[in-house]
Amino acid sequence: MDLETALRSQAHACDLLGSQMYADLLDRAADDVVAGGPTAAVLAGHEDDPGPSGLALRLAGSIHRLVLEGSAPEVARFYPSVGGTWEADAGWEAVRDLLAARPDDVRAWLDRPPQTNEVGRSAALMGGLLEVSRLWPGLPVRLVELGSSGGLNLLADRFRYRARDGGEAGPADAPVLIEDAWTGAVPTDAPWPDVVSRQGSDVMPIDVATEEGRLTLTAYVWPDQVHRHERLRGALAIAAEHPVDVRRARALDVVEDLRLEAGTVTVLWHSIMWQYLDRTEQDAVRARIDELGASATGDQPFVHLFLEPTRRTPESRHEFWLVLETWPGRGEVRRFLGRSHPHGPPLEWEDTRA
Repeated sequence: MDLETALRSQAHACDLLGSQMYADLLDRAADDVVAGGPTAAVLAGHEDDPGPSGLALRLAGSIHRLVLEGSAPEVARFYPSVGGTWEADAGWEAVRDLLAARPDDVRAWLDRPPQTNEVGRSAALMGGLLEVSRLWPGLPVRLVELGSSGGLNLLADRFRYRARDGGEAGPADAPVLIEDAWTGAVPTDAPWPDVVSRQGSDVMPIDVATEEGRLTLTAYVWPDQVHRHERLRGALAIAAEHPVDVRRARALDVVEDLRLEAGTVTVLWHSIMWQYLDRTEQDAVRARIDELGASATGDQPFVHLFLEPTRRTPESRHEFWLVLETWPGRGEVRRFLGRSHPHGPPLEWEDTRA
C-alpha cells in the first residue's frame, strides 16, 4: 500500500468512527505526501509497509505523544485531549510545521505498532465472560490474553457497565463506567465472573506503572474522542491498585505454554490483534487452540473468546464479531455472540442462548 493510500484509507476510517479531527489531519497529510512535503520526508522508507500495520496511526500517535509531553505547544492548542480545539486549516499548518522542523522526533515512533489498549472493548469481553459464567456457574475463571498491550482489559470485571436500556452491572464504585455498553439480551443474570488469575502477553508490552507506559497508551487514543480518554484514565487508576502481569511473548509461545487446570475454566481472549500475526503464526496458534480444546473436560473447560474482524459466512463482509468457542461443546461449539464497534461499545448482542 502506497503512502497516500495508507493515509487516505485511515482518514476515511477515522471519519466513519467519529474522529473528524483525524479525518481532516490524515487527508491533508496525504495531500502533503503527493506534493512532496514534510510528511513524505518523515514517512520515507515506509512506502512498502503493509496496510494492517497501521502506518497512519503510528504517525498520528507519534505527533500526539509530542503534544502530551508538552514539547509541541504550537500544536497542543488544537488537540482536545489537552484542552485545545481542533481547527482544520490552522491545526494542519501547525502539524505540518512540526513535521518540517522535527522529523526525527516524529520518526522515533514509526517502527512501533499502535498500542491503544482500548478499554471500551471490555464491553465485549464482559458480555462473553457473563455467557461463560452462565454455562459454568461457580467455576472460577483463568483469563489469558494475547496482544494485551498494557493489560487493562484483563481488569474488565472491575469496570462498571451501563446498557442502552439503562441496566447496569459491575462494581458500583468502579472508576470506569462504560456507557452504552450493550444492546440485547446479554446474560447479566449470570453470576459475576470470579477471575482468579490474569495473564497478559504482547510482543511489545506496555508497563502502565511507568509514566512512559501511560504516555504511550494515551498517545494512541484519538485526541478528539475525550470519552475514550476518560475511560483510559479510570482503567489506569484501577491498574495502579490491581497490577496485572503482561509478559513479553509471541502469541504462539503463550498458547504453546498454556495448560488447562482442573476446577477452573480457562478463557483465552484477544481483540483486534490477529491482523498483526503473519499467516504462519495464525495457523500455528489456531492448531494449538484446537489441541487445548480437545484436552478439555467438564472439570477443566476451555474457552476461546475473541473480538476480531470476522466473516460470519464465506460470503459475508468482515465485521467486528464477538465469537465464543467452547470445549467441551455446549450447544454450538462456535457461536457469534454479537457485533461491536471497533473501539468497543455498544456490543449488539444477537446470540440466542444455547
